[in-house]
Amino acid sequence: MSGTNTSVPSVLAHELPRPVPLDELAACPVTEVFRRVGDKWSMLLVIVLGGRPHRYNELHRAIEGISQRMLTRTLRNLETDGLVKREVLPTVPPSVEYSLTPLGFSLLEPISGLADWAVLHAGHFRPA
Repeated sequence: MSGTNTSVPSVLAHELPRPVPLDELAACPVTEVFRRVGDKWSMLLVIVLGGRPHRYNELHRAIEGISQRMLTRTLRNLETDGLVKREVLPTVPPSVEYSLTPLGFSLLEPISGLADWAVLHAGHFRPA
């Protein structure tokens, strides 16, 4: 791809080996990101937290159908990934607030692009 050709999507800029080796797929940073954004709750939590910080119970009420266990697990994973910050507030009793980190905020733009694409092409997909 030449430096002047910007119409080629970055995922097509380099040809993958055929067949794609499993160890290469496992080591690819894109694979790990897709695992995270592809789960049922992570991106929904990132989007909700993109509006403002939330306390745990606010998040639980804001997302219908998520169990406390799954909310806790997903928040911990997002925190480990550096997308969400957990802050214990100096109140009596102590309360915890979750917010996006700068890395988490940087994910909102590509999520928005994918969401816009999905809405534009919604009629092309059948429900799973």
